[in-house]
Amino acid sequence: MDILRVGVIGGRPPLCDDGSGLDIDLMTAIAEKLGDSVEFVVAGSPGDVADGLASGALACAAGLAAAPERERAVAFAPPYLITGHALAVDTERHRDVGSVGDLRGLTLGVQAGGTAASLAGELVAQGRAGTVVTYGDGGVRAALSALSAGECDAVLELAPVLGALARQFDGVEVVETGLSTEHVGVAVAEHDQQLLSRIAVAQSELEADGTLQRLRRRWLGNPYSDQGLGVV
Repeated sequence: MDILRVGVIGGRPPLCDDGSGLDIDLMTAIAEKLGDSVEFVVAGSPGDVADGLASGALACAAGLAAAPERERAVAFAPPYLITGHALAVDTERHRDVGSVGDLRGLTLGVQAGGTAASLAGELVAQGRAGTVVTYGDGGVRAALSALSAGECDAVLELAPVLGALARQFDGVEVVETGLSTEHVGVAVAEHDQQLLSRIAVAQSELEADGTLQRLRRRWLGNPYSDQGLGVV
């Protein structure tokens, strides 16, 4: 039995937090399908996971959103989750901010190395927001803590993660969703097409037998891979 060394991004419920979440259950089920044992390596940011794939320290990873800059170094199986970015603000401090259209001159907090950082950078470049602050240590929680403390004005992150974490901070609410379309999938190093094929087949079998639907319903409240198809 081989050991499948899997990178996951910690501190992002309901995907991965404190050793549990959709990504943990998914990769455990895939490893079982492959006849492998699984070893999880919890990273602090999406960038750390991507670097682990590129260096060979990781065999595969879960929780990464496909992006052009990543697809030059890693390859993705079909997405097990299609979601988008969302926007959270402290509604007591910024009662007039209800969408990205209200961010001009404001500071956005994002997790370092994630696709939200790219989106935030685009908003600043377009003059639709003021500045971006990235948080490495602590990731999304650190960004939301800074938001709650008044150190930034809004936070961008994948909708399931932002929704789960925003509830932990008084006065912080998700005010807009559907800001992008993100395909979250299992990733491998770009050259490892054999492993990619095996993972894709295992994932397809888990989708066909209903396992993935059950896992998504458990962790997200919505069984569909495309979360826009149902109400979470």
